[in-house]
Amino acid sequence: MSKWFTWAWALLFIALISAAPAYANTTLRVIASFSVMEELVKRVAGDAVSVNVIVPRGEDVHRWELTPPNVLALEETHVVFYNGLGLEPWIRHVEAMSDDQLTLVEVAKKADYTPLTISTGQYKGEPDPHMWMDPEGAAAYIDVIAETLAEHLPDQAAAFYARADEARKALNNLNQAVKERLEGIPQTNRTLLTSEAGFGYFARTYAFDAQGVWGVNHETQGSAQAMAKISEQLTEKRPPALFFESTTPSIHMDALSREASLPLAGPLYVDSLSGEDGPAANYSDMLHHNAEVMHTALGGATAE
Repeated sequence: MSKWFTWAWALLFIALISAAPAYANTTLRVIASFSVMEELVKRVAGDAVSVNVIVPRGEDVHRWELTPPNVLALEETHVVFYNGLGLEPWIRHVEAMSDDQLTLVEVAKKADYTPLTISTGQYKGEPDPHMWMDPEGAAAYIDVIAETLAEHLPDQAAAFYARADEARKALNNLNQAVKERLEGIPQTNRTLLTSEAGFGYFARTYAFDAQGVWGVNHETQGSAQAMAKISEQLTEKRPPALFFESTTPSIHMDALSREASLPLAGPLYVDSLSGEDGPAANYSDMLHHNAEVMHTALGGATAE
């Protein structure tokens, strides 16, 4: 073997060794703020992206506090997808530790979707962050996610946009299925009284009157004034049932239920998916589960 050939192989070997770490690090590392966002990101991302989550399933995204594992994960992350519009008050700590290597994406603010305002409580009149509770809102999130990932991995852009198209079609089918399931509920029964006022977008899409004891979970929950106001309303207008959510203690709604002699139904899922073996293991299951609970509690027509 000639010296030139041996030298060429040595240079190639050195180049491959040098390139190995760079190749290993080409996976884009992404963190989603909470479980619903995590699932939407995973629908678009595929294998080219590593996706983790800050707030675990079953925890309240509003009241979360960053943990040491969260901080360590953020130090190795390229993109953070968070809802914004005040949903995650703790995001300010992420902003404080971010640098030029970390991209923070406020998905709800960037989404092409008409916002509602919070209907009650301390933050009344501010943009309602729960846009994902309407499948069209979730589809708008999908667009923001696809565009962001394509900017970071342009060679994967076609795949991201293809998966985004598939996700939008699935969300449209989900929307129609939920509408059909809820159609049998009489108009006089279409009241959603919950702990947090998190069903505004759902109510707009599916023709309900949604009301919460308080606005969002990071304000004072179940104050005497708020409870008295709802109690007074229940003496005038009595819905078939009251509802509680999975990430909120049911104590306040249980007290109203007993006082007004109305049944209490739930849990409904809003700010978190359930565990993998629960009734809201993914976004589609979450809306189907909520629709079933409402259908049963509010007197939906029974299939013959």
